[in-house]
Amino acid sequence: MKAHHTFRPIAVAPLQTRGSPWLHQQRMNLSNGKANTNSARSVEIPMEAAQHTTPTPALPPHSLLPTKALLRSSLVAAVSSHPFLLNPSLSILTFLSGQTSRLLSLEKNPILYALFKKTMYNHFCAGENGKEVGATIKGLKDMGYSGVILTYAREVVMDHSTQEGSGVGAQLIKDGTADVPAQTQDIFDADIEAWREGVFETAGLIGENDFLALKFTGAGAVVADALQADKPFPKQMMAALEEVCEKAISQKASILVDAEQQFVQKAIDRVAIDLMKKYNRDGKTVVYNTYQAYLKATPDVLYKHMKQAADEGFAIGVKLVRGAYINSEPRHLINDSKEGTDDQYNSIASALLNGQYRDMGEDQPLPLPKFQLFMGTHNKESVLKANELQRKRAEQGLCVRPVRYGQLLGMADEVSCTLLLLKAQTQGAPMFVSPEAYKCLSWGTLGDCVSYLMRRAKENKDAVSRTKQEYIALRREVWRRFIKYL
Repeated sequence: MKAHHTFRPIAVAPLQTRGSPWLHQQRMNLSNGKANTNSARSVEIPMEAAQHTTPTPALPPHSLLPTKALLRSSLVAAVSSHPFLLNPSLSILTFLSGQTSRLLSLEKNPILYALFKKTMYNHFCAGENGKEVGATIKGLKDMGYSGVILTYAREVVMDHSTQEGSGVGAQLIKDGTADVPAQTQDIFDADIEAWREGVFETAGLIGENDFLALKFTGAGAVVADALQADKPFPKQMMAALEEVCEKAISQKASILVDAEQQFVQKAIDRVAIDLMKKYNRDGKTVVYNTYQAYLKATPDVLYKHMKQAADEGFAIGVKLVRGAYINSEPRHLINDSKEGTDDQYNSIASALLNGQYRDMGEDQPLPLPKFQLFMGTHNKESVLKANELQRKRAEQGLCVRPVRYGQLLGMADEVSCTLLLLKAQTQGAPMFVSPEAYKCLSWGTLGDCVSYLMRRAKENKDAVSRTKQEYIALRREVWRRFIKYL
């Protein structure tokens, strides 16, 4: 009696020679019917075929990293995962970031500049000029990333507990000496102009499917103080904002408004909603706002914004993150535990992917507005949960909304590379939307990037267990490549 074989093949996108050799091999494996038992959706093959097929051993996610990036990541992870190395390194960085003398300045001392540029800066930042940024973006897209989020790195970071700050105009905000001009005043502010020039140049460095990230406090003390007072931007800032948005749209890119600290966030939300009203029309989602799941108020804030979008007929772009300012925010605003933040993040994501949010959506009394979801997360569990939910909805013939995932450059490469493998293994599958992986990049001079790098270092300090796991995985990959040549 002839055996009957039942299996569900996965359609694979046409193979491309560009990109990571390992990613190319995974696509070849799928098109040849080989199974990868570690994938989120494996390919089943007949038993007879399996007996005559030699499966390619499944390589770890870090195998996608170029060797240079792998070695630099291993060095940074080695420091970040060991407090006895990280704490003094953070103290040294803090000390050097405030120096202006030729001997101790990171930008003026050629030895310090070269050391810092080749290690921490190149690991976390995209470059100091257009040529360096372009090379970084090209390298990431060649690996298989769908696009990048690019931001100009100047910013203001204030510590709520100490009232100390870093970045453009921080001292003026602390002292209360920055004046908030009326929106109609015809004034010229050098910091706003520097922000306009930097962000406009940033918009020119990205292309279709990329994102331009806007950090408003980077425009200096006048703008940051206007945000803190929840007053309209100066006329010069409004003109600059319109100019950079129009530039990004002409590049066929989207716009992402970064979340910042709570003393300015209410005003940032207002500006983001105004931009959505203007640009997110006719079913298009061009502008996204950022929502931080570690804040207790975030579910209510998101509901308010989604209801406003439904009532006023514009689409809402949602970038969901856990949050980046936990060390400098008032503690009572933050969830009581990491588990609480994880639950809040995952519940918001699953609700949106299921097409429902509280009393809005299918079989609910209120309509759900058109929206797009971007999940910014370093948590592998959140990524896999969302991808599994998408897979189940596809199998049930339900609507599957596209979702993008993003991780910071230099961090959570295991999560990013896992997404690239999932994309390769599911691309073209019927009714399934393959995950789109992005890297979030900051660029600017060493001086511009100091505040950004300080936050990255402090985040690693608070996530030693996660960085230790990353370090172990990186070390294994280094060893795997080394023994290949023995």
